Amino acid sequence: MDAEVVLQEEDMEGSWTLLSWLASFVMVFGGALPYVPQYQEIQKSSNTEGFSTRVCLVLLIANILRIFFWIGKQFELTLLLQSVVMILTMFAMLHLCCTVQNANRVSTKQHRLSDLNLHYFWKWSAFEDYLLFCFGFTVVCAVITLLLLDSVVFVETLGSLAVMFEAMLGVPQLLQNFHNRSTKGMSVKMVLLWTAGDVFKTTYFVMNESPAQFWVCGSVQILIDVAILLQVLFYSQDTRAKLG
Repeated sequence: MDAEVVLQEEDMEGSWTLLSWLASFVMVFGGALPYVPQYQEIQKSSNTEGFSTRVCLVLLIANILRIFFWIGKQFELTLLLQSVVMILTMFAMLHLCCTVQNANRVSTKQHRLSDLNLHYFWKWSAFEDYLLFCFGFTVVCAVITLLLLDSVVFVETLGSLAVMFEAMLGVPQLLQNFHNRSTKGMSVKMVLLWTAGDVFKTTYFVMNESPAQFWVCGSVQILIDVAILLQVLFYSQDTRAKLG
């Protein structure tokens, strides 16, 4: 009888371990999944106007900060790997956007990081400028973190900044839709996957007792996702009314 109980406990433990690994896998790669339909949409239409590249800016800053937060407060390795995957995904999105925009550009004038023109910040023509900006930002963060790594206040502030930026992920897209008075060119699948992913990861954060910054961030993201989905409904109805 005792042997059967032990076997049952081992089976349950094995099942839980498998689910835990599966959840970790989804956490690492699931965040990048929403950008697949948007990537395909841009490739198909050869138009980037519906997608805000500032989403990439927000996520790059958030995940670079999160990596340094991990150095100061080593939480789940899963979240560190998630940041690395997300950074690579954002670079892929930016590379595509630069390629499409340069192919469609009528004017020969290029906007470069070296111009130091704030009006064209994050609207550069060359993908290399985005890489250079992120490299510079990373170096600055590395130096400051190295100097203040022993400060608990600094580390917690770093974590708060990381999740604050991540929580604002959908804001650039929300504003872009508002400015365009349309969600045309934006992948609705991307936003639906954002929402599903944010619900999943917020639940994951709570269940794994991750730092409070993470589940607060997830909750804010869910609210913004819902707001963007409401924009989809509103602008589609508005368009139909105008056509009617």
